[in-house]
Amino acid sequence: MSIQDYVNLLVIGLSQGCAYGLVALGFVLIYKATEIVNFSHGEFMMLGAFAAIPLIALFGFWLGIVCALLAMAVVGFLLDALVMRRIIGESQASVFIVTVAFGFIFRALAGMIWGWQPVPFPAYLTGSIEFAGFTLQANRLAVVAVTLVLCGSLFLFFSRSKLGIAMQAISQNQLAAYYMAIPVKRVVSLVWALGAVIAAVAGIFNAPFTQVDTSIGALGLKALAGAIIGGFGSIPGALLGCLLIGVIEPFADLFVPTLKGVSAYVIMLAVLFVRPDGLIAQTFAKKV
Repeated sequence: MSIQDYVNLLVIGLSQGCAYGLVALGFVLIYKATEIVNFSHGEFMMLGAFAAIPLIALFGFWLGIVCALLAMAVVGFLLDALVMRRIIGESQASVFIVTVAFGFIFRALAGMIWGWQPVPFPAYLTGSIEFAGFTLQANRLAVVAVTLVLCGSLFLFFSRSKLGIAMQAISQNQLAAYYMAIPVKRVVSLVWALGAVIAAVAGIFNAPFTQVDTSIGALGLKALAGAIIGGFGSIPGALLGCLLIGVIEPFADLFVPTLKGVSAYVIMLAVLFVRPDGLIAQTFAKKV
């Protein structure tokens, strides 16, 4: 293999890791606000990509994407407002079953509406970019750039906006946030909406590489593995864990073909043996 081949694998790994990282952000945001692990979260990625295809054909590329993201925000908001809010206080097993069931429901709905065969996604960037003597795929770099911009936007949102600060307060203590006159239920539903939008961004910008079918939501499991590697509950940790999986995965698939498709979970087990709390552990001291 030439150096160019290794660089290509690295760029592929970075773009995959960024896609996993965007999905993992939604996992972590919802978990921090509600202590619920949404096992259907990867299906937001799938639904967002499917929804974007007809909307792009109807309104054009960028306006179609905006409409698809707004649609996914409504789906996330309603899922919490109509269902998840009503099972607060139930056992973790019940919550797990409900979120898994919604994953099956979303896949079935997508199959009935758009069919069960892979659907090609409109290419948003074509060609390549020459950098430092290497040829890099423009659409792969676009995924990395979108992730960086989105992460920067989220940092500003959580640190500067009233709604972002309210979300942080709820993630720390819902009762205290309620006593501070924060509309907890509405803000939690907005967290679900935000998580759905971020996952849809990952699905839309990753779709040209994989095509769109009802099985791409399974990438959410790799995103969950990345979040666990980084330290579940840590946003920087989730991104770090997903980038680690994304970069290692194409090299592992090439050099250790027996691990193809499962290398992410092998990495997760290896990290947890060394650091059970993840790379960036989240510890909170309770005050009495």
